[in-house]
Amino acid sequence: MRKGKELILATKPFAKENRSQSWLYTISTLCFLVSAIVAIYVVQPLLLKAFFSVLSGLLMVRFFVIYHDYQHHTILTKSPVASVLMTIFGLYILAPENIWKRSHDYHHANNSKLFTTSIGSFPIVTKDKFESLSRRQKAGYLFIRHPLTILMGYVSMFMLGMCIKSFLSCPRRHIDSLLALIIHFAASVAIVFYLGWAAWLFGMLLPFIIAHAFGAYLFYAQHNFPTVFFNDKEGWTYECAALESSSFMQMNVVMRWFTANIGYHHIHHLNAKIPFYRLPEVMKAFPELQHAKRTSLKLKDIYACLQLKVWDVKNKQMIGLRALR
Repeated sequence: MRKGKELILATKPFAKENRSQSWLYTISTLCFLVSAIVAIYVVQPLLLKAFFSVLSGLLMVRFFVIYHDYQHHTILTKSPVASVLMTIFGLYILAPENIWKRSHDYHHANNSKLFTTSIGSFPIVTKDKFESLSRRQKAGYLFIRHPLTILMGYVSMFMLGMCIKSFLSCPRRHIDSLLALIIHFAASVAIVFYLGWAAWLFGMLLPFIIAHAFGAYLFYAQHNFPTVFFNDKEGWTYECAALESSSFMQMNVVMRWFTANIGYHHIHHLNAKIPFYRLPEVMKAFPELQHAKRTSLKLKDIYACLQLKVWDVKNKQMIGLRALR
C-alpha cells in the first residue's frame, strides 16, 4: 500500500488531459447551460420556467467545476479561447479569476491546518480557542458556519466574500471583482426593466441561489464531516490533509455528472492536476484511495455535517454546540 509522496507520484500518469475530451465537456456543458437559460425566457408555463431555472443552477455547478479545473492549470492550458471563456464565466458566476485562484491555491496549500487564516475555506477553531472568544466573536464564527449562511452562499460567499471583500481589500488587484458586481447588477436591472420580475426571478435569482448554495455546501462538507481530521502546522503533511481531511462524497450517477466528479475530493487534493473526468479512473486504479472517508447528499449526512462547529483536540474530532455545552 503506497503512502505519502510515493502515492502522489504514482498518480502522476493520470495528471494528463485529453484535450479533445476537455473541449467536448466544456463546450457541451456551456451549450446545455445557455440553452437552459434561453428556455427560461422562451417557455410560458411557470412550471417549465421553474424546471429550466433549477436545471440552469445545476449546470452552473458543473461548469464551475470545469472552470475550477482550468484555474488549476489542469485542462485547456495555454488556450486563448479557453482563457476568454473562463474569464467571462468567472465574472458571470461572481468568482473572478484573481480572487478565486489566489484563495483556492491557498486553500490547497493549507487544507486542514489549524491556527492558520481561513482564506479560501470555512474557519475552524479548537474547542479551547472557541471558549476563550468573546460573545461577539463566537457569534461571528458560528454565523459563518450557520446552515442559512451556507444556503445563502449567493450573498455570503460569492457576492460578499468573493467580490466585495476582495475589492475592498485591494481595489487595484481585484478590479475584476468590482466588474463582476457591476455586470451582475446591471444585468438584473435590465432583465427587470425589459422582461419583468418573473423573468428575473427564474432567470437570475433562482439559478444563482441554487448554484451558489450547492457549491457552498459541497465546499463545506468536503472538509467538514464527522470523521475529518485536523492537524497543527508541525504535524501537517500534504498527503495526510488530502486523505484524512478531504471526503469522498458518494453520489448517484446524475449528481456525479452535475458536480463533474468533485465528490472525489480526496483524490483532487492529492493531485489537483488530474482532470475531473479522470478522477473515477484513479479511484478504481488505486486500492489506497478506495477506503476514503465518506459522506453523501443524504439528509442524515447533510444534517451531521452541518452540526459540526469546533475541533476537539483531546478527542480528535469535530463536535457540535450540544457537546460544547
